[in-house]
Amino acid sequence: MTTLTLIKKARIVNENNTFLGDVLIENEIIKEISSDIKTTREAVVINANGAFLIPGFIDDQVHFREPGLTHKATIATESKAAVAGGITTFIEMPNTVPQATTQDLLEEKFKIAAKDSYANYSFMFGGTNDNLEELLKTDPKKVAGIKLFLGSSTGNMLVDNEAVLENIFSSTKMIISVHCEDEMTIKKNTKKYTDQYGEDIPLKYHPIIRSEEACYLSSSKAIALAKKTGARLHVFHLSTAKETALFRNDIPLEEKQITAEVCIHHLWFSDQDYQEKGTHIKWNPAVKTAKDRDGLWEALLDDRIDVLATDHAPHTLEEKNNVYTKAPSGGPLVQHAVTAILEKVKEGVISIEKAVEKMSHNPAKLFQIEKRGFIKEGYYADLVLIDTNKPQTVSKENLLYKCGWSPFEGTTFSSTITHTFVNGALMYNQGVFNENTKGKRITFNR
Repeated sequence: MTTLTLIKKARIVNENNTFLGDVLIENEIIKEISSDIKTTREAVVINANGAFLIPGFIDDQVHFREPGLTHKATIATESKAAVAGGITTFIEMPNTVPQATTQDLLEEKFKIAAKDSYANYSFMFGGTNDNLEELLKTDPKKVAGIKLFLGSSTGNMLVDNEAVLENIFSSTKMIISVHCEDEMTIKKNTKKYTDQYGEDIPLKYHPIIRSEEACYLSSSKAIALAKKTGARLHVFHLSTAKETALFRNDIPLEEKQITAEVCIHHLWFSDQDYQEKGTHIKWNPAVKTAKDRDGLWEALLDDRIDVLATDHAPHTLEEKNNVYTKAPSGGPLVQHAVTAILEKVKEGVISIEKAVEKMSHNPAKLFQIEKRGFIKEGYYADLVLIDTNKPQTVSKENLLYKCGWSPFEGTTFSSTITHTFVNGALMYNQGVFNENTKGKRITFNR
């Protein structure tokens, strides 16, 4: 049976162009894009009334906590929040319990998502000091990539053996995504402040403990190794202006062997916010200075940084409200990432076309995702309608995260996401979810 949906009079944002037009969806696929598509009786018609229509945000770094940490979050709860926030595809990290460091454990996560995920999904395989044989079995057409923790890991996922690291970099052609913070630097800094304050270190010291030096030392080492071995390297969540100098913008993204990501929180908050927000904005890498934030924006806009992401990493309030040394790092972000960036569009910091490039087009290009990330005929209809004249204030009452809190609580955003389509199905419609369908496992054109 053919299902038709017609979106009329939308401001379509795609490939650095915004134009008023219509989009016809046939089943899962974008069938036609035109200035005026005639209505047929069979089609469900949605009048956008000039609202923005963008390709769904592809979030290349989330932690949805399943399996093993489901008191914090589940794939079902967090993908639901993501879809409400305009994220139609996510790539989830391997540091769950158990960790996705074998092919069997990785496939178990895919099975959970097939049953429960409202958004499209893929997962990363986790590298360790001793699982190269398993790592090399990863199917590049079916799995997003390899994740290595070069600092701040859980369990045994810290890859700190340099011979192993070089072997991994030399052995795989898949994208290697890395968390870069130098562990020795962090340990030295932590000891200095615990000697002074005990476990209750003031939060203002977090970006000094997890310092610019720790980030730059690790990032520059990873990049040097990638250049030496020819590995395809993607550096997650840059947090310092200094690191941005390590990346280039003189060639197209498709030709880059080394790419970079920045996350919403590093573009929104600065160390001035620790006094008010406390551990609720404790992330690894740390939110740093306003100067760093400015440097990250500059690099995002001039294409040294290629993609935007959330690093969505929920913990319970009880966990977060511990003293510094016991409060885990990370926070929930998927529900308001798009509206946060749209606030910066309204302020004139970034254009909506550039925002879409970084949230949708570039993740699709970078990971070579098949038929997603663009509003194009023949592509999957992963689409988001946004009313830029409908303000919303973030409160506990309207949060969808299992953890029940957000670092954005009390913030009023100027825009609201009204409709989210996932594979042509209207998955989210003004607060109401489609419980009859689920997202798909994404595939890769490699």
